[in-house]
Amino acid sequence: MKQLPATTCAQDISNSFEKELEQAKYFFNQQHAPSTLRAYRSDWAIFERWCHARGIQPLPAAPEAVAVFLGSQAADGSKPATLTRRVAAIRYFHIMAGITDSPTASEIVRSTMKGIRRALGTAKAQKAPVTTDRLLKMLDQVPETLQGYRDRAILLLGFAGAFRRSELANLLVSDLEDVPSGLRVHIRKSKTDQEGAGQVVPIIKGDKVCPVKTVTKWLQVANIKKGPVFRRLGKGGKIFKKSLTPYSIGKIVKRYAEMAGYDPMDYGGHSLRSGFLTSAAMNGASIFKMMDISRHKSMDTLKGYVRLAEEFKDHAGGGLL
Repeated sequence: MKQLPATTCAQDISNSFEKELEQAKYFFNQQHAPSTLRAYRSDWAIFERWCHARGIQPLPAAPEAVAVFLGSQAADGSKPATLTRRVAAIRYFHIMAGITDSPTASEIVRSTMKGIRRALGTAKAQKAPVTTDRLLKMLDQVPETLQGYRDRAILLLGFAGAFRRSELANLLVSDLEDVPSGLRVHIRKSKTDQEGAGQVVPIIKGDKVCPVKTVTKWLQVANIKKGPVFRRLGKGGKIFKKSLTPYSIGKIVKRYAEMAGYDPMDYGGHSLRSGFLTSAAMNGASIFKMMDISRHKSMDTLKGYVRLAEEFKDHAGGGLL
């Protein structure tokens, strides 16, 4: 057999390594949800623009530059949670560039973030829950149109399964399993199941309004037999193949909240999830049964819903005044 030139072998090895490197980068990126990567790209673009406007090198960035950037952003109104994500984005892009000594690990950056959290506080602005009574008022506003059938299904299923907006957006017809007692919804990947082990949420049939019948009705009217359950709609009743985005689902909740007479700024995609948990706690549901639906890893968050629902029950100050 004729021996190949050494240069050819070296070139083949180099090409193979480049391919393996791209594969490694792909798997590295899979540790983050697509929404997280989009946020990182947006945060990095903000940092790059800030650096270029001041003649500062963004990559590799000096720790002092990152610290000044964070202080500037905080002064302009960015919240600590947003800045924490921007620090993560800066670290991510340095790692992707092969720079292991990230400026975000420096003491000056850590101390600056600590000072920002202490000065501004870290309490998150919670969206108002769409409780049962509010949900019914919102459903009264939904029109009997193609879009109305879709939106009604989103509101009811989102509430009944305590779903995150991203879970609703990613739902496929094949994820729905009809059973005599209701519907079993298979969640392929979620915030608390990033490795995709899979989770199942049982949806019980309703007496006043039924999420199971509503979802079935939407799929029948839209003639959707496979692919995304909740899709974009165009003019003239055109149904696109692409699913709605999580952002769009949040807008739908806001729209019907406003139509029902509530301040839309107080509501969002998470309001359906928190609304179910708040209503279940008010109804005396077991915290363990609530976990079956919400799939929380810890009871601490759920205890907050129970505490809120029962804060005036058997109050220590009852009868004192």
